[in-house]
Amino acid sequence: MSLQMITVNNNIALIQPGFSLMNFDGQVFFFGQKGWPRRSCPTGVFHFDVKHNNLRLKPAAFSKDSCYLPPLRYPATCTFKSSLESDQQQYIIHGGKTPNNELSDKIYVMSVVCKNNKKVTFQCTEKDLVGDVPEARYGHSIDVVYSRGKSMGVLFGGRSYMPSTQRTTEKWNSVADCLPHVFLVDFEFGCATSYILPELQDGLSFHVSIARNDTIYILGGHSLANNIRPANLYRIRVDLPLGSPAVNCTVLPGGISVSSGILTQTNNDEFVIVGGYQHENQKRMVCNIICLEDNKIEIREMETPDWTPDIKHSKIWFGSNMGNGIVFLGIPGDNKQAVSEAFYFYMLKCTEDDVNENHKTFTNSQTSTDDPGDSTPFEDSEEFCFSTEANSFDGNDEFDTYNEDDEEDESETGYWITCCPTCDVDINTWVPFYSTELNKPAMIYCSHGDGHWVHAQCMDLAERTLIHLSEGSNKYYCNEHVEIARALQTPKRVLPLKKPPMKSLRKKGSGKILTPAKKSFLRRLFD
Repeated sequence: MSLQMITVNNNIALIQPGFSLMNFDGQVFFFGQKGWPRRSCPTGVFHFDVKHNNLRLKPAAFSKDSCYLPPLRYPATCTFKSSLESDQQQYIIHGGKTPNNELSDKIYVMSVVCKNNKKVTFQCTEKDLVGDVPEARYGHSIDVVYSRGKSMGVLFGGRSYMPSTQRTTEKWNSVADCLPHVFLVDFEFGCATSYILPELQDGLSFHVSIARNDTIYILGGHSLANNIRPANLYRIRVDLPLGSPAVNCTVLPGGISVSSGILTQTNNDEFVIVGGYQHENQKRMVCNIICLEDNKIEIREMETPDWTPDIKHSKIWFGSNMGNGIVFLGIPGDNKQAVSEAFYFYMLKCTEDDVNENHKTFTNSQTSTDDPGDSTPFEDSEEFCFSTEANSFDGNDEFDTYNEDDEEDESETGYWITCCPTCDVDINTWVPFYSTELNKPAMIYCSHGDGHWVHAQCMDLAERTLIHLSEGSNKYYCNEHVEIARALQTPKRVLPLKKPPMKSLRKKGSGKILTPAKKSFLRRLFD
């Protein structure tokens, strides 16, 4: 195993915990940036180009018939082929968090429709599901099994927001383990079926899953309900006859305690687990080899990489599988230094040999550390969030460059700002006030000066007034600036001109109108 530090000449503010990497025929693509995409790369998908230990992100393109793919963090992803003999590889993406902290329940299928030496064009389609549709979630797994010439998606685990009936003011944005149900998803017909297996008693998230033919192995994971990382090892086998599918689960010995581990495949029958956490306050520094032979699984420790002091002493780490036995890792920078990077990045190569691309085993894991919005100290710490200046990418090729000026400062434009001196909107205690609100407060734009956003509730706006302002084009001024706006817009008082009454005008003249006949008579009289 070899560990190399990756030099990022232009700081990359897009790479934050929760991202995913996808490998299409040896080319790696980045997905899941934090924040909404900007005009420099509206798709939010980048070519993850690492050459000579230097990383560059190049915006990717989508075909015109593609659906919109939002940036999703902590989704479940897996590779998919219509059959084991098929050469066309697709990626399945389910769930995850949007930049608004909303959870997705949609399934997207990504495939390459055009590829040349300099540019790859993707096609993204959204799959509509019927039946037992899995609820929106993150930190789960999705795999594809093959049996009797058929294929089926298998979804398990994850976390979701608590039901609205169970939410309280103090824990409005709290999450809970999803029920330990196994979902079979038919990608061809869009049908989903839920199965309850007695061996699966507790919900799990951020576990590791390995799919091989008709079998899925589930290792480790984190249970929020019990706040433990049990040494789980489950084998789920799916049989796809002409009738209804048959699903059974077996509990196997020899499991390991790990959450947020990163799984990469080194050859047809071997895998390596890197990173993750084994206890609430302890990173997992050891690595494990997983061998699959003759429908058996064997897990053993392997030689530990020569971790750098920065990696050893960091409290958190995150990363993703680049494919071909390579793992991309990131750790926080040293804030004590006068000039420091927000993150340091490394590339861990777990094998010197190339991986056979025609293997029949597909790997999946929740390849970034847990969600920073929950409570566990390291996996769910606010330390994951950072803000850094990023310069534009090198423009020596034909790809569009990413410009940091296109990014908005989320601390100023987010929903959880302090909009005014009397603002009391807090992300931990906020509850919906208007009927149009769901999981974020309603805001309205104040047109004073350069403009700024304020919470409608802090402005004491009635719901009818808020809807009227949102539908119209009139400018709005917040309570703090409305008096200033009135002073600027009120014109100076001008005294009206005095007009003499009509009677006085008539006294100065005849007060009568002369007809042409009278004018002729007077002219002859004076002549």
